[in-house]
Amino acid sequence: MEFLSPGSLADALAAKAAHPDAVPIMGGTDVMVELNFDRRRPDTLLDLTRVPELATCERVGGEVRLGAGVTYTRLIEELSVELPGLALASRTVGSPQIRNRGTVGGNLGAASPAGDTHPALLAAFAEVELASAGGVRRVPVHEFYTGVKQHSGRPDELITAVWVRPATGPQQFSKIGTRNAMVIAVAAFALALHPDTRQVGAGIGSAGPTPRRARAAEEFLAGELDWDGRGRLAPSVAEEFGRLVTTAASPIDDVRGTAAYRRHALTVMAARCLAWVWAEHRSGDD
Repeated sequence: MEFLSPGSLADALAAKAAHPDAVPIMGGTDVMVELNFDRRRPDTLLDLTRVPELATCERVGGEVRLGAGVTYTRLIEELSVELPGLALASRTVGSPQIRNRGTVGGNLGAASPAGDTHPALLAAFAEVELASAGGVRRVPVHEFYTGVKQHSGRPDELITAVWVRPATGPQQFSKIGTRNAMVIAVAAFALALHPDTRQVGAGIGSAGPTPRRARAAEEFLAGELDWDGRGRLAPSVAEEFGRLVTTAASPIDDVRGTAAYRRHALTVMAARCLAWVWAEHRSGDD
């Protein structure tokens, strides 16, 4: 196995162009598990831990550009106000040791349907920055996932950053598992209110071949909310919202749970997240 360790982003992109099959590794929380259990034996590993450009976090033109190498711990400590949904999801990832090593870029690269950050990124309408020696492009995160553990990045590209608008309203994340953290989600859900554009973002995880948005649920709720008056929500709104969220999922039976249980869990999580974000919105704290 060849081990490449570039010291700059330019060198990393050149290495990826020369070795398109190289597997990127930074925190190693996914890749090392596959190597240790002999599930994967790549010819080349591309170590990105020495690339400083990937560990930056900056505000650019009204957006947050979150470098692919920013750890969950940094995200929680530095961006909980601007990206509350993503910070909440990050708190449920693994143990403190995993959060100190793991990154959102790595979560995206693995593209697991059960990745904890995916629903929050979907709800926040994030974009993924992909770079190659030939240039940089941005892909809406809902278009990024193409299949089970597959994404739209080309072989010569690296995930270099995530672009997210700072929250203008409440955001929430919920996941079902045997514990609150250190566990793979049986099902996960994220909800974000965007009062500035009168939009709702709803992301589903671990309940389909890819993470996905619940678009019909988003459109329904956006039309039902009293954005300015901040009145109470009728129980029927929460009920229909939960139903539409569940309709957007396509879960399966596996060792962690049944499809029926996942659908029920999504209904409950959708209602709870809606209650939480609407209570926060009504209080005027957003």
